[in-house]
Amino acid sequence: MISATKLRKAQEAIQQMRPYSKKLQQVLGNIVSGSEGDASTSLSTIRSVEKVLLIVITSDRSSCGAYNSNLIKLAKATLQGKYPTQTAKGNAVIWSIGKKGYEHFLKNNYKVNGEFRDIFQNLHFESVQLCAQAAVKAFENHEFDAVDIIYSEFRNAASQNFVVEPFLPIPKTKKVPGASSTDFIYEPSKDVLLSELMPKILNTQLFKAVLDANASEHGARMTAMDKATENANEILKSLRISYNRARQAAITTELTEIVSGAAALQG
Repeated sequence: MISATKLRKAQEAIQQMRPYSKKLQQVLGNIVSGSEGDASTSLSTIRSVEKVLLIVITSDRSSCGAYNSNLIKLAKATLQGKYPTQTAKGNAVIWSIGKKGYEHFLKNNYKVNGEFRDIFQNLHFESVQLCAQAAVKAFENHEFDAVDIIYSEFRNAASQNFVVEPFLPIPKTKKVPGASSTDFIYEPSKDVLLSELMPKILNTQLFKAVLDANASEHGARMTAMDKATENANEILKSLRISYNRARQAAITTELTEIVSGAAALQG
């Protein structure tokens, strides 16, 4: 019931945020695609991937079915499938948002940073912004060559879509074959525009992922607890039938003993 109440607020937040975030990412991708790779577009420069960072967004609490285990499995599959060389060399680092993921990766000897694991305790844009800024700074300082976000995309209360989304370098918009290119006039200049837009849009992208995860968590918990309640009622019904059968058998046995005793006395 608590998750159902929280889900309404979380669902409204992500539904309002998602179109805005997607359009900003599209605008940034279009601008970056037309850039020449100068200093202002260093965040979109593709480098040889030697060190990788995964930002894995899980929950703080359990009782939400396979929600956390699916995210953890996806993170491990990404490390083994997409970054096997970096993982083998120990160059894969995980930043965990949410306590459940942090506890699991720490227990299993992964390189995990729990600095941002308590974001859900006081969820607001400023706390998520600190994580995004730290990732951008680490990428600019060549501490990492690729940054991915692993989270659950909210679809409805009963289903979530677990995704791996590239964060850095900023992916460029794929050109459609045969489509004509458009040259825009920028005011202010393209460099100024990129320097202003890039950090803000990246902050928004990560905040959208956290809001998605927050809504998905409450939906998964509501569904899991509803199933648990149904299972408990079925078990209770089965136990009640077993109890009635045992009770009837005991009464029948007592009646049989009484009748047999009375017949013996008469005999």
